[in-house]
Amino acid sequence: MKILISVDIEGVAGVYHSEQVRPGNPEFERARRLMTAEANAAICGAFDAGASEVLVNDSHGGFRNMPPDLLDERAQVIQGKPRYLSMVSGVELGVAGVCLVGYHSRAQGRGILAHTINSFAFARVKLNGMELGEAGIYGALAGAYGVPVLMGSGDDAFIEETRLLFPQAVYVQTKRATGQGSGISLSPALACSAIRTGVAQAVLQRAACAPWQIEGPVQVEIQTQTPALADLFCQWPTLARVDGDLLQFTAPDTESAVRMINCLSAMSSMLR
Repeated sequence: MKILISVDIEGVAGVYHSEQVRPGNPEFERARRLMTAEANAAICGAFDAGASEVLVNDSHGGFRNMPPDLLDERAQVIQGKPRYLSMVSGVELGVAGVCLVGYHSRAQGRGILAHTINSFAFARVKLNGMELGEAGIYGALAGAYGVPVLMGSGDDAFIEETRLLFPQAVYVQTKRATGQGSGISLSPALACSAIRTGVAQAVLQRAACAPWQIEGPVQVEIQTQTPALADLFCQWPTLARVDGDLLQFTAPDTESAVRMINCLSAMSSMLR
């Protein structure tokens, strides 16, 4: 049995501020080790529950945050970008389920460091009328490959919005949001213990979780952070401008929709 663990950083215990999630400063160096510790806890939980193989997807920023030499040697790590399936790369390799560790709530949400894919570019993302964050978008992409979301960890805002999409998954609350950059957190040690237990429970009861799929064609609506970004994105002839900061396009399926969203995210760097 093969399990995929997708690891982000904003939902990790003890992480609150943008300095902690941006490479190039001491705060990030500490936070990336907290991220790695939660990944290792998830790896242990998957093996505790009988996994024969564990893949760990580094899913924050440039996708090369966790030092490979600090990860559990039993796991294989997926790092670097670009890659077509982004935060759930590995679902194409025949995994039985995916666990979302260190995730956060969607853009405009009340959670700690809430955003959707790219905080500079996107204010809101909707697929077939559903406003989704990264857990929903990439959970749907995993579902397109027949892979269910088994578990999620992060703050209470993340869990509140994600449980609606994946009600049978196991959730571990690592902290409680009191603002965009503040909260009340478990200690890293206690968070890791809870994640290990949660992943093991989720893998053992994986049969209760079904893949969540969005039927195509997929209508995508994106509210950009500025009209200038909408100007840029609408250079793609398949995108329609609805309003100053609102655009739409139609994709034949979920994977095509997500890959286009990620292309737009990459394009936004031209305006930074």
